[in-house]
Amino acid sequence: MSRTIAYWGSTGVVSVMLMMSLMYLTGSEQVVAGFAKAGYPQHLRVVLGIAKPLAGVVLLAPGLALVKEWAYACVTFTWLMASLSANLSGEPPQVWMMPIALLALLAVSYVTRPASRRIRMLASA
Repeated sequence: MSRTIAYWGSTGVVSVMLMMSLMYLTGSEQVVAGFAKAGYPQHLRVVLGIAKPLAGVVLLAPGLALVKEWAYACVTFTWLMASLSANLSGEPPQVWMMPIALLALLAVSYVTRPASRRIRMLASA
């Protein structure tokens, strides 16, 4: 039971945070300035504004085990790079530690996911 709570709690928080990336598509001054400060092109903001919410939906959806593996991997890479980028851009620790904290929740989600949300391995001959 506690494994189920850990899975759904961590997956829910991670998915909500990923869905919040839809704000990248608004073109708000704060988001545009953040990407510019980090030296990223604005089209990356648009790509992430579409891809991250889709990853959040995939993590919550039933089935799609292989797509979930890709979502976990891509979100891991994205949050590692976000943390590194924020740190190298001179942001204070509370900014660049947020992706690390979310990455820890993502790890809990990945480790505690039920068998129905895992890729089935083929038995060796």
